[in-house]
Amino acid sequence: MTTTSPAARKPGGLRTGVQRFGTFLSGMIMPNIAAFIAWGFITMLFIPKGFFGAESPFPGWHWAGVAEIIGGGGDSAIIGWQGAMTTVAETADGNILAYVGLVGPMVTYLLPLLIANTAGRMVYGERGGVVATIATVGVIVGTNIPMFLGAMIMGPLAAWITKQMDKLWDGKIRPGFEMLVNNFSAGILGMLLAIAGFFAFGPVMLGISAVLGSAVDWLVSLQLLPVVSIIVEPAKVLFLNNAINHGVFTPLGIEQATETGKSILFLIEANPGPGLGLLLAFTFFGVGAAKASAPGAAIIQFLGGIHEIYFPYALSKPTTILALIAGGAAGVTTNMVLGGGLAFPAAPGSIIAVTAAAIGPGVGNLLTVYLSVIIAAVVTFLITGVILRASRKRDLEAEGDAFGAAIAQTEANKGKSSAAMDALRTSSGAAAATGAAGSVVTDRRIANIVFACDAGMGSSAMGASVLRNKFKKAEIDGVTVTNQAIANLDGTADLVITQQQLTDRAKAQSPNSIHVSVDNFMNSPKYEEVVEMVRAQRDSDA
Repeated sequence: MTTTSPAARKPGGLRTGVQRFGTFLSGMIMPNIAAFIAWGFITMLFIPKGFFGAESPFPGWHWAGVAEIIGGGGDSAIIGWQGAMTTVAETADGNILAYVGLVGPMVTYLLPLLIANTAGRMVYGERGGVVATIATVGVIVGTNIPMFLGAMIMGPLAAWITKQMDKLWDGKIRPGFEMLVNNFSAGILGMLLAIAGFFAFGPVMLGISAVLGSAVDWLVSLQLLPVVSIIVEPAKVLFLNNAINHGVFTPLGIEQATETGKSILFLIEANPGPGLGLLLAFTFFGVGAAKASAPGAAIIQFLGGIHEIYFPYALSKPTTILALIAGGAAGVTTNMVLGGGLAFPAAPGSIIAVTAAAIGPGVGNLLTVYLSVIIAAVVTFLITGVILRASRKRDLEAEGDAFGAAIAQTEANKGKSSAAMDALRTSSGAAAATGAAGSVVTDRRIANIVFACDAGMGSSAMGASVLRNKFKKAEIDGVTVTNQAIANLDGTADLVITQQQLTDRAKAQSPNSIHVSVDNFMNSPKYEEVVEMVRAQRDSDA
């Protein structure tokens, strides 16, 4: 028998719907961030204005021929490099027009197809991913810009249509004909969707992209882009930012970066300055647990890029959201006026990732981006400091569980597990109050333990690492501890560990597994119970 902590009530209504939509969008983008970074580094190094390009900001760094081949472009001086390595456009008299290179094909084909395949798999597994990829090729070829928005719509749509198609003859196929029917049906459907994407869907998405791009250009032309912070900063605190960031900013930013080498849109949400300023203000002017935990939180937020760790501080003093808005707007204004931007998305929003994405367009751009981070941090720090100083006496009298309540509210807003919140709870002394009563008891032999969270990355990975270390210290072998998204649970796990808000979803996804709920992914007493249970099983086998 497994006892679990009572599940917290999930927020409902429009906010939950937007959160789930944002989670779905980020689920398409986040697993492919490594590909975005690879493309960004190739762009940073080999386009004409890159480190090794013909117009390199560093005289003498130009790799003649190599940069043109990898980054694209070129002239007759490097004709000897043509062949299997690249494609060359050639006039009738044999003059070289351009090398295609890697930059264009990666942003035009590779990245959108990765997104489409990931989206298809999220909706209908491998089969959905294949059909989604085929269909998205039609959208890509039917347009003349990188089709990220098209991939994010056509991908899941094609997978959903495939799923509905399979339902038509589920259980009706004669034995021995399953593979034939499955392969031909998916191939024919993929062909039809690719043709539809080429003639109809692609042009529609081209129009939508043009409208969104015009809206951004309009905001920039009227110097109104900083106003977007009024939406973005409160949305971050309420975990409603993914739909905006991954649904609009990232696709449009990629298009801008393809044309100009960088985009300001990558920094609107990812700028670590406002969060750093808020946490520094709590470090100097906060009270109680918030003051004590803020320095460590600032390191995690600024260097680790986990922005959610500052959300409880803002919720414990809601007026500080005004400071975040002001800081965010100040950072956007700095980049807008001085022309700062990133060459590719900074994910996570760490100063390290920001540096890597900012240095490509040149040292001047990097200094501008740093300045935007500093100004955003200073503005947020000053305004938050004034707010905290004005209410310091009242906060000292009523501090009590205010910060712990803000942590709980943050987790309720997110509606999913969070190792960052667990770390705050532990450091503020609240962890002692969250230990679940009861013990983990089962007759089932435990060999495969899975930590599951919404995305299957940050929070669950940290929890899995903690438990693996406990098994190692206990000198217990033969137990596999992994992490994955709840949606990817396939029922093979012997024991599934989730944060309490997610246990019901995990049970529905993997009903035959043993389920353990924890309040604290970083330091839960349930881990010791699991270790002791496995030790007892191993001792009984001896």
